Amino acid sequence: MTRIAAVRSAFPAHRYAQADIARAFAELAQSTAGARSCDPGGNDGAGTGVLDARQLELLMRLFTNSGVSARHTVLPLSEYARLRVAGATANDRYIEEATALGERALRAALAASGTAPGDLDLLIVTSVTGVAVPSLDAALIPRLGLRADIKRLPVFGLGCVAGAAGLARLHDYLAGWPQHTAALLTVELCSLCWPHTSVTTADMVASALFGDGAAAVVGQGTELAHARTDLAGGSRTGRATPRIVATRSEVFPDSAEALGWRLAPDGGFRIVLTTGLADVVERRLGASVTGFLADHGLTVDDIGAWICHPGGPKVLDAAQRALKLPDAALALSRRSLAEAGNMSSVSVLHILELIADEGTVTPGSFGLMIGLGPGVSAELVLLRC
Repeated sequence: MTRIAAVRSAFPAHRYAQADIARAFAELAQSTAGARSCDPGGNDGAGTGVLDARQLELLMRLFTNSGVSARHTVLPLSEYARLRVAGATANDRYIEEATALGERALRAALAASGTAPGDLDLLIVTSVTGVAVPSLDAALIPRLGLRADIKRLPVFGLGCVAGAAGLARLHDYLAGWPQHTAALLTVELCSLCWPHTSVTTADMVASALFGDGAAAVVGQGTELAHARTDLAGGSRTGRATPRIVATRSEVFPDSAEALGWRLAPDGGFRIVLTTGLADVVERRLGASVTGFLADHGLTVDDIGAWICHPGGPKVLDAAQRALKLPDAALALSRRSLAEAGNMSSVSVLHILELIADEGTVTPGSFGLMIGLGPGVSAELVLLRC
């Protein structure tokens, strides 16, 4: 089993209350010339002009009901209006800021795990909020002092599910190379994707939910983990560290249009989001999870720690109903959403860090990470402390 040696999050310096972000986004939408009006019932609107009173009321209601109390943004709120003229400008900032934030997260995880940068054998980097060629991992090699022959796997397109999927692929690699060390880095700067033209209801929902952040995990293969434990006489923190037992991937049928990105004429990414997303989760997730657990002789009642992607209050409610969980089971997922917003691929790793920091999980107990993203897809990672 893969040992998770450390997980660390990193956030931009700018943090705002949800009410402040709501006002700033409303001003941005109001000042966008030629914006289409928003259709409350769908992804796109029709007509032209700035937001009217009804649309502004909808915007504020969406922000209030998002389950988010505060979020980090990579730029000061006052700077986002300057990005409206060209997607290339936003993407240039993405490359600069994502590299710096990713370096902070990965450097912290390496230090916490006691891993020298030169000992890292594989680096997986996931991000869906910008495009970088060369990829971010290549930029991090000289900044962190990684080996020139490190294996690299940049991942784009998995969206919110990429944190759990990246952890699963890290586990797959270490199963074949049990003497190696691998790292997963997730970086998402969602605020750089705020729309500056043709604001739709889906754009409003996304702007109310998504936050900026990064997180990194260092994992050790079975042989290396055993050697280090024997040498040190235990973990660096003095308490049990989780291990990955098994993983499962699933794409739910006939749900591809429920969630995703599209490239807008202005060059920026625009959210594709339908009201049916929570319904897909409620219909499909229960069978996926119970089937996966049954393959390992477990039931929902055997899971002591739940790490569910905080896609939003409705998605979390749907997951809770599908699995028939008590409120306490998803408390940390809701806490992550409240404190940092939906950070796409970063969120499940942030929740994993919260669990590790609390130190309340019983040694030997099981945990389940549930990633959800475009497809609609689910990635399940079975953990044991």
